[in-house]
Amino acid sequence: MSDVIIVGGGLAGLFNAILLNRAGLQVTVIEKKTYPTHRVCGEYISNEVIPFLSKLDIDLEPLQVARINRLEVTAVSGTKLSQKLDLGGFGLSRFTFDNLLYHKAMAEGVNVMPGTRVEDIRFVNDHFEVVTPGNVMTAPLVIGSFGKRSNLDQKLKRPFFYKRSPYLAVKFHVRMDFPDDLIQLNNYKDGYCGVSKTDGDRYCMCYMAHRDDLRKHGTLEGLEQNVIRKNPYLDDIFSKAEFLLDKPEVINEISFEKKAPVEDHILMSGDTAGMIAPLCGNGMTMAIHSAKILSEKIIAHYQPAKFTAHKRAALETDYTHSWNKEFARRLWVGRQLQRLFGNNTTTALTLNMLNGLPPVSRFLISQTHGKPFA
Repeated sequence: MSDVIIVGGGLAGLFNAILLNRAGLQVTVIEKKTYPTHRVCGEYISNEVIPFLSKLDIDLEPLQVARINRLEVTAVSGTKLSQKLDLGGFGLSRFTFDNLLYHKAMAEGVNVMPGTRVEDIRFVNDHFEVVTPGNVMTAPLVIGSFGKRSNLDQKLKRPFFYKRSPYLAVKFHVRMDFPDDLIQLNNYKDGYCGVSKTDGDRYCMCYMAHRDDLRKHGTLEGLEQNVIRKNPYLDDIFSKAEFLLDKPEVINEISFEKKAPVEDHILMSGDTAGMIAPLCGNGMTMAIHSAKILSEKIIAHYQPAKFTAHKRAALETDYTHSWNKEFARRLWVGRQLQRLFGNNTTTALTLNMLNGLPPVSRFLISQTHGKPFA
């Protein structure tokens, strides 16, 4: 019997596992995919995580990460906003990063079960039953880190799941001639595409689009040709880049609705607790920081064999408060910024305004990032 079962072995799940295992808890991670694997993600991480990674003895240098310190935001009209990133960040693929954390967790004694699907999570008599094909595991605590959208959200009757989202997201890896120190956010009708270097010689292209545009044009290729490539910067990239994946990674119904950090006593972490608009480019950072916060709260409140209903309630309240204090405003700002983009005319006007007000653009960028943490 584990102290904690973590459902989902992405960034949030694996960081929770490493931290809780180091605190002496018995941890099991259940991940439906196998490692290494690609995930839909912009693959940019703010430098605010570097002190925390150093504390965990995670050295970025051997990973050949891209150091990113410039931002460009473009419109279909050709209008461009250029801004230096005061804090900056780095590019690292989920293929590389998740695999590194998986092996680190295994080496430190975490029980990781890749290639295993969780069918249900039940809270019964003050403990959890986690159902996988042919097996039921029990634990006092369960962390949900199963990503942006999962069938488990439906089973838990989470409100956001029933609010249909019109957005899909698509991720490629490419090789191309593009500045290593730049993240570029290219807007078009109903969406935008982030482009930046990851580790090695690869670049990540991750775009969001509206399902009505996909339906209208029939295929991803039709969507790209008739909507996405109307942005001249993206048209140039699509014309010249070498696409490396056999097929792109795709997720449907990306939701930016508010989520609760705790549902039916399950402690949510990473995108499962809340997802920032991809335009802000900071989802990986938030996943890592949320894992740190949650693990600290569990360590503070949980004692094996002495974990009462009262202590569970205190843990859930403390975590919810801390999560909202750290992330609620950042998510709200992300939702407001997203409303300024997605319309070709509005996007161009916004970028022209921000070009004339550099302090405002720096302030808005700062509001989508946190401060360094360890």
